[in-house]
Amino acid sequence: MLDLRRLRREEAAVRAALARRGDPSVDGLLDRVLRLDADRRAVIQHVEAWKAKRNEVSRRVADLKRAGAEAEPLIEEMREVSAHIEEYDDRLRTLEREIEDALLLLPNTPHPDVPAGGAEANRVVRTWGEPVEAASWRKPHWELGAELGILDLERGAKLSGSGFPLFRGLGARLQRALIAFMLDWHVREHAYEEVYPPFLVKQEMMRGTGHLPKFASDAYHVPSDDLWLVPTAEVPLTNLHAGEILPGETLPRRYVAYTPCFRREAGAAGRETRGLIRVHQFDKVELVRLERPEASDAALEELTRHAEAVCRALGLAYRVVLLAAGDLGFGNAKTYDLEVWAPGCERWLEVSSCSLYGDYQARRAHLRYRPAPGAKPEHLHTLNGSALALPRTVGALLECYQARDGSVEVPPPLQPYLQSERIRGV
Repeated sequence: MLDLRRLRREEAAVRAALARRGDPSVDGLLDRVLRLDADRRAVIQHVEAWKAKRNEVSRRVADLKRAGAEAEPLIEEMREVSAHIEEYDDRLRTLEREIEDALLLLPNTPHPDVPAGGAEANRVVRTWGEPVEAASWRKPHWELGAELGILDLERGAKLSGSGFPLFRGLGARLQRALIAFMLDWHVREHAYEEVYPPFLVKQEMMRGTGHLPKFASDAYHVPSDDLWLVPTAEVPLTNLHAGEILPGETLPRRYVAYTPCFRREAGAAGRETRGLIRVHQFDKVELVRLERPEASDAALEELTRHAEAVCRALGLAYRVVLLAAGDLGFGNAKTYDLEVWAPGCERWLEVSSCSLYGDYQARRAHLRYRPAPGAKPEHLHTLNGSALALPRTVGALLECYQARDGSVEVPPPLQPYLQSERIRGV
């Protein structure tokens, strides 16, 4: 969440930054936060005044008792003062809850590097590789996968409904191969620590990364246990040190994890849903970093390069897109999307979003570090990125590596994992 002191101190600058997102509701939320904060500070003044009066009356009562004089009238006055203090304390707690609830609904301020505007202002910052040319014989992955007997969308829908793909045979093995390859790559080449986290998390973990309360309708909830299926490994990885104070010398922390991801995508009506482009359950390898604030900008560039390295290793032509302010995720300060070319459906497919959050998530999850021994704790910066998400990666691989005879070549890095050089129809 945003720093309340910053909102007070830099109100005009924060308003201008949030206005770049193009969401007219944000101004009203900011007004509410500042109004509640003014009320809170007024209540604090009343509480402090009544507590000073209680201390004064308490001293007078003690003096009277020492002198053997009647103190009951003052004791009664002290009871009234205490009642006032309790009343104001209750009001203060209510205001603090309301302020936190309102802050949880305010998005992050965009990084100064982020261009203004909506999706039309997104900027391609670099590309790699030559996109495979479309051809009449190239099929989209949903057709090719069905013909090869490795993707069975119909039976997936029979089991769970649309948006739950089912992989078979070499398709299932391709999933395992990609997961193992990417985990090994990031551990070996980029020195990330591998984590195998729970796939269900507590409500406060979802709130810590910004998925709650804003996106409750997009998540899967188990009410009987009040647990949430992870929408991404970002949630458990970012919260690994929630509530802790990390020694500064132990930063950065780099984590990588595989999880299945579960998303209802309630706000995605009307968007492309064919094949593996938009699904409710999918596999993903995620990178998360905890950084000192002064190192986080450079860390985003490095993390993005780490995700790009997987695309290059797999031989997939890609482009890196800097998102404009109006296209940023709710908690994101700056994001690069990685899009790979899929010649069968003739479009660029997003396989990764690499994002910097500044201290936004750290404030929600109470993630702090101590810059030096004995120094005052500060909020650290969090980053994450898919490296990579599997559904569209698989779709692009099938479409890029398909041959005229309908078979699909297995990219060299995956062959040892798959123990096969080509996927043929069953």
